[in-house]
Amino acid sequence: MQYAAVRRDIIEREYQGLNDRQREAVFHTEGPLLVLAGAGSGKTTVLINRIANMIRFGRGHESEMAPYYAGEAELSELVDYLDDPREEQRARIAELCAVDAVRPWEILAITFTNKAAGELKERLERAIGPEARDIWASTFHSACVRILRRDIERLGFDRSFTIYGDDEHLNIIKSLIREKGLDDKTYAPRMVASIISRAKDELKTPAKFLKEHEDDFRLAKIAQIYAEYQRTLKEANALDFDDLIMYTVALLNNFEDVREYYQKKFRYIMVDEYQDTNMAQDRLTRLLTGPHCNICVVGDDDQSIYRFRGADVENILSFEKHYPGARLIRLEQNYRSTKMILNAANRVIEHNEGRRGKELWTANEDGEKLGFYRAATEQEEAQYITSHILAGYSKGMSPRDFAVLYRMNAQSNAVENAFKRAGIPYRIVGGVRFFDRAEVRDMLSYLWAVVNHNDELRLRRIINNPARKISDRRVEDALELAHREGVGLYDVLLHARSYNAFDRAAAPMEQFAQMLEELRVMAETMPLDEFYDVLLERSTYKEALERKGDPESLGRLENVMELKSNIVDYMRTHETPSLEGFLEETALFTDIDRYDEGADAAVMMTLHSAKGLEFPAVFLVGMEEGLFPSARSMDEPAQMEEERRLCYVGITRARRKLYLSCTRQRTIFGKTSYNRMSRFIEEIPQEYIDGRVNEQNERRRTAEQTAERIGRFNPRTAVPAPAVGVGALKPAQSPAKALPLYRVGHTVKHTAFGVGKITELTPMGGDMLLTIEFEKAGRKRVMANTASKFMKIVSE
Repeated sequence: MQYAAVRRDIIEREYQGLNDRQREAVFHTEGPLLVLAGAGSGKTTVLINRIANMIRFGRGHESEMAPYYAGEAELSELVDYLDDPREEQRARIAELCAVDAVRPWEILAITFTNKAAGELKERLERAIGPEARDIWASTFHSACVRILRRDIERLGFDRSFTIYGDDEHLNIIKSLIREKGLDDKTYAPRMVASIISRAKDELKTPAKFLKEHEDDFRLAKIAQIYAEYQRTLKEANALDFDDLIMYTVALLNNFEDVREYYQKKFRYIMVDEYQDTNMAQDRLTRLLTGPHCNICVVGDDDQSIYRFRGADVENILSFEKHYPGARLIRLEQNYRSTKMILNAANRVIEHNEGRRGKELWTANEDGEKLGFYRAATEQEEAQYITSHILAGYSKGMSPRDFAVLYRMNAQSNAVENAFKRAGIPYRIVGGVRFFDRAEVRDMLSYLWAVVNHNDELRLRRIINNPARKISDRRVEDALELAHREGVGLYDVLLHARSYNAFDRAAAPMEQFAQMLEELRVMAETMPLDEFYDVLLERSTYKEALERKGDPESLGRLENVMELKSNIVDYMRTHETPSLEGFLEETALFTDIDRYDEGADAAVMMTLHSAKGLEFPAVFLVGMEEGLFPSARSMDEPAQMEEERRLCYVGITRARRKLYLSCTRQRTIFGKTSYNRMSRFIEEIPQEYIDGRVNEQNERRRTAEQTAERIGRFNPRTAVPAPAVGVGALKPAQSPAKALPLYRVGHTVKHTAFGVGKITELTPMGGDMLLTIEFEKAGRKRVMANTASKFMKIVSE
């Protein structure tokens, strides 16, 4: 017993930097464990230390037994180390304290982004050394790729399968809708793609989906598209993202030996962000866990924000039902934010009913009250943000200390324009992904075609890119011939001269196929970076861009060469780099994986993209009913609770300062709306907010701006309304220009539409919708505020 007590003291000292609840999670190694980790509560630290403890000490902390070899000498070693710990003794002491130490390859640790997986591996290697490389630390999709590469032949695929991203996924669906002669408004491709994706999230095969919806004509048609989509993928030896999970579940479900292999391999499973798992991921986790039930899931039901992607918060709420006897540990101490910010977050989220309940607290300072500003328009809101960032510079803050978070990407425009005028460096997370740029997709298509000659979709993309004197008609002929003879497109291209249909295109067709075959052989022996150089030369893609020589082509060439930088980075971080491995990594890459926290620029992103990040100062913009919360959530309680969770996520991104803003009116997607302040602001007690708007002043301010815009207000003689919110706004660069007073019957001349007559005026917020009958362009509806820049009155 004395041996066990001393051992426990030594192990506890190893983790003395953790709080009580964190240590409890680290030392609970056996059986199911649910860690409810509030925002900023150090969950990654817990995961890393839990894994390190299992590898170094196993069940040493909880065991009451001394090892069979332990005698007085070993006990004396432990006591001496406890009194005077020395670094050179650590390995020996770990050996004496370990009970059933876990081997690294017996651990599966699942995270939701490649970036998080990479950080987990790096920190584990620092904690326990090179052996950490043997841990399976990856995303669900990456883990599934590894499992499928080993056994997918049992499902009728080749191990060299291709992974299709959203672009390829959508192109196939568009093609199938056209082939069936369906209306692409009734069967909008993105809508069909989303329905198919949700079906896969719920593990519904085409046959099962059709059986459920055979009485619904439209959904039955979509079931047929789904079935043909899956056939198309199989013919191309390709899987999409959802297939990676669904087929892995099928493999484990249908083949007992495969299931038992992984259940024995992974004695310990950990899943981060469990609140964001969907049905398929939850099922996969249960299949891998097996009878040992050593599963630890970490998550926060208050941060479940991906319902639109199929995530089901019920997975974390019902964890104990699926795993009887599970231990529940709450991490409620926040290390990130001030008390003021956490108080606001707690008060907002407590309005949700579908939650387990917890109260974040912190030992940090009280901090400043939340800033609040109610602007007249989105332009004024953007000016408010800009003024506070510029003021922050004088306090020693940098652009990278600020983040602007919004509900939808369309809100970024006004802020982006304000940042440009003020000279504030910024970056938008969630724009066009590097790997989604046309020229990068072209090169990736070449690489995939080298790996998988059956990838018809990518062969079609590159066969005439750059031009090879192969017409679209000849490509279609080759496709028809391939389908008629039951062979692949590549086989037809490789033997094009043996067919009479291709005429002069036969030679370049064969040359193209032979080039791919030669590249395939080279790829097996050459280093990846050197192979990429050869590919650029043999394909003549680089030469074609250089020959054009215009700025756009040279910019595209820079991106093509930047892809080589990605290849070099991949080679540097992988012990056995391969072309297939690089392509898998790029296919599973997300925009947030490229996010560089060190870049000195203000960040603009959606609230969904901000999950897992933190900033010294955060602006939550567009806090208006109908925008945030969204209009779609108004009559749907479950969706409203998700919107509130999204607000909670936004609030808890801030470390020191949080600003909330809304507008009286906002123009978005060309429509102007008058907005009520978001209920989420109203749910925050007044004592936490600095600068509640005076409604009387605000109504006067809006009335003046409305009058000004329709020409009945002189800005030179107006008395400005007092500044509201936190701090005064930076003055505008120039006074507002009064708009012409438009009337029905006015003849106007527009730079784009020509001459026309105003037939109708409709007030909209602080603007005016003009209906104009143009002589040549016909009827147009334009907003007065925008049209005045391009239009003048020629007669009244």
